[in-house]
Amino acid sequence: MEKFGALTFRVFLCAFAPLREKSLFIAIALLFLFAPLCSAQQVVDKMVATVNAGVRTDLITYSDLIWQLALQPHTLLDNPRSEDLNGALRLLIDQRLILQEAEKIPTIVPKPKEVSDARDELARNFASPLEFQQRLQRVGLTSEKLDEIIEQRLKMEKYLDFRFRNFVVISQKEIADYYRDVYTPRVKARLPGRIVPPLEQVRDEIEKTLMEAKIESDTDAFLDTARERAEVVMLNPV
Repeated sequence: MEKFGALTFRVFLCAFAPLREKSLFIAIALLFLFAPLCSAQQVVDKMVATVNAGVRTDLITYSDLIWQLALQPHTLLDNPRSEDLNGALRLLIDQRLILQEAEKIPTIVPKPKEVSDARDELARNFASPLEFQQRLQRVGLTSEKLDEIIEQRLKMEKYLDFRFRNFVVISQKEIADYYRDVYTPRVKARLPGRIVPPLEQVRDEIEKTLMEAKIESDTDAFLDTARERAEVVMLNPV
């Protein structure tokens, strides 16, 4: 499952390379305002699917799929493959299911700085701000719509943390078992002859690994149940 939380971003315009990291968002904003480097790709929109998890019915359009692909580095945008489109569709269905649950808790609202920071992080996942800007423009993804997508992703991430992370408990036995059965054999296999670090030295690392695995497992179980209960209607194949 993609980490919504799993959202990465990277943007740095060649002309702005000397800028400090805190100026990155300004650089991106300037790109949107003053550098229309290529015309937007003409996308013939169509309804693809609807998702209802008992809260409301959300529509997923072809544009939604293309925007998702644009935010995935190294994914082709010209004549996208059916495989890529369907992968984006499955991801968006899961996101809609989580978002509908997240919006039941009105306190989970990202602050503007969280949105701008997440936007900068996403942009850093691309080779340059120029590439990032061109991909957005090619699919007609405006700055305002991008911020809306990022805000939704942050809501989902906050909801998953609230629902799962806060209640995950890793026992000392689990840590010791993992160290004995997984960590130690892995180090010996990858680095023959190297002394395996003592448990106390890697305890925090192992605890974090086990915690993330439990959260992922709990999230997958939640999504399996949500998919079974939800009404997902496919309107047009992609």
